[in-house]
Amino acid sequence: MSDADGAWVSLFSGGKDSSWALYQALEQGLPVERLVTVHPAGDSYMYHVPATELAALAAESIGIELVDVEPDDFAADTATDSSVQGDDELEPLEVALEALDRDLLGGIAGVTAGAVESEYQTSRIQGMCDRLGCDLFAPLWQEDPAELADAMLEAGFEIEIIQVAAHGLDESWLGRTLDREAIAELETLHEKYGVHILGEGGEFETFVVDGPHMDRRIALESEPEWEGTRGRVRITDAHLEA
Repeated sequence: MSDADGAWVSLFSGGKDSSWALYQALEQGLPVERLVTVHPAGDSYMYHVPATELAALAAESIGIELVDVEPDDFAADTATDSSVQGDDELEPLEVALEALDRDLLGGIAGVTAGAVESEYQTSRIQGMCDRLGCDLFAPLWQEDPAELADAMLEAGFEIEIIQVAAHGLDESWLGRTLDREAIAELETLHEKYGVHILGEGGEFETFVVDGPHMDRRIALESEPEWEGTRGRVRITDAHLEA
């Protein structure tokens, strides 16, 4: 059982949702001492997949030590049932957090997560926190997507779209900044096609290149890779600006 005065750990991909959860934790004065990034080997029910290698740059800009959970840590994916796969995917993360719970002074007091509406993800993370004896801080959970998007932009988040996979989102969205104009277009696409304004469920994925919790902006160079109905950007260069 972790000490209430122990450390906090943020589940962190570099995307907007996990970054917002981290930012809100820092704003509330929670002592976040580690970021934990899971690098899935392939498609994932549990985790943000694209460009997780950029999390190291984000962590450097934020100034919090990063712990990586690598693909080799995952069991061979033989599960055909999504529930079983989600449990299997959670296991290496839980092992990593158990190690941090032993290593950090006072253990882990809490974990931040960026889930918005996914009961599938949140119930598993909550169960993991219960087993670890720590709190879960999920400030996006069941909040209004449009209000969350506005709050992120108001706070000064600079967000780039790095992957799309939804009807109504074409190649022009790859590498696009998620600004108020883009949000307005997403609201129209939500009404027309049901696209989630925050891309919940993998309709689009993002990376935060700058924000109030970051000391230096991340410069990205990329090329679009389009596959007919979906696509992603291939990062050709990424570095912290001076």
